[in-house]
Amino acid sequence: MKDLKLIVNPKVTEVFNTYPNNVRQKLEDLRTLIIATANSLESVASLEETLKWGEPSYLTKYGSTIRINWKSKVKTQYAMYFQCTSKLVPTFRLLYKDILTFEGSRAIVFELNDAIPKEVLTSCITAALTYHKVKHLPTLGL
Repeated sequence: MKDLKLIVNPKVTEVFNTYPNNVRQKLEDLRTLIIATANSLESVASLEETLKWGEPSYLTKYGSTIRINWKSKVKTQYAMYFQCTSKLVPTFRLLYKDILTFEGSRAIVFELNDAIPKEVLTSCITAALTYHKVKHLPTLGL
């Protein structure tokens, strides 16, 4: 693996610290998977971790923003959000409808007690982090 330049906003840690412990661990697992995926991609030199709409968000030069969050109104679920005007979630739904759960055209939703399908989710993260290089490809190159 290469040496990914990770740009971190300390306010993200403050947001992580507001989550209940069990939720924080799940979101930290998603964060780790996003960073590891970015680090494995030759086309991604840097990853910025920041807040968008108060939610931990991840951006790359040629990618589409990925956000992760848990909302107290649905205590048993957390989600990974994507730009709803992109082809990302519709493509993920086409390819992984039997594996993942979706919310409209903007999110992959996880139950707190379920295991994350890491291999499939890594493919989704890869497509998002490289979106502007793959958006013209059928099924985003997945």
